[in-house]
Amino acid sequence: MKAQTQETQAQMTPSSSLEELKKGNQRFVGKTPLNRDLMQQVSETSTGQYPFATVLSCIDSRVSSELIFDQGIGDIFSVRIAGNFVNEDILGSMEFACKLAGTKLIVVLGHTACGAVKGACDHARLGNLTALINKIEPAVAAVQEPQDETLRNSSNIDFVNTVAEKNVEMTIAEIRSSSPVLAEMEQKGEINIVGGMYDISTGLVHFH
Repeated sequence: MKAQTQETQAQMTPSSSLEELKKGNQRFVGKTPLNRDLMQQVSETSTGQYPFATVLSCIDSRVSSELIFDQGIGDIFSVRIAGNFVNEDILGSMEFACKLAGTKLIVVLGHTACGAVKGACDHARLGNLTALINKIEPAVAAVQEPQDETLRNSSNIDFVNTVAEKNVEMTIAEIRSSSPVLAEMEQKGEINIVGGMYDISTGLVHFH
């Protein structure tokens, strides 16, 4: 399996890029990964990189984008931060990835049982983590149910996962509102911005 080239990247569309990630996740779950010589891909990409997608995911050790989407060296830009939200630096990284490096797709990928989301549900406070959790707490507030405060914490896994999904939605809205560059590219059909949730118990990614 050869690495992406300028030609193969140019042939990809936003929709075919999403389809490739879906197929890759099916291969991952089905235990049928493509046969890759990663060192060969290191050699092939030594003079340039032509990824087709940019994935924003959590730092969670169980959610490696390259693994769960069965991708190799040079296939995707991987942005990772606890709670998979965006800030100015991540938006700048995405603008570089799409506008200058040619990726056709941005995926905001949340996951079930997310520790950062649990922290936000519990309004945890700890050093620099406090500022990070503050950025996820609007998603907690945006989830209306349950209204019973005793059920709005990390011990309610359904609530945690609903907040994680809401966080993905709000992050996508933030990308569109805070990056005119990416919003214009999406309006022109040059990229798609989509959300997904990774199930840590099944290995499946559900796009929405």
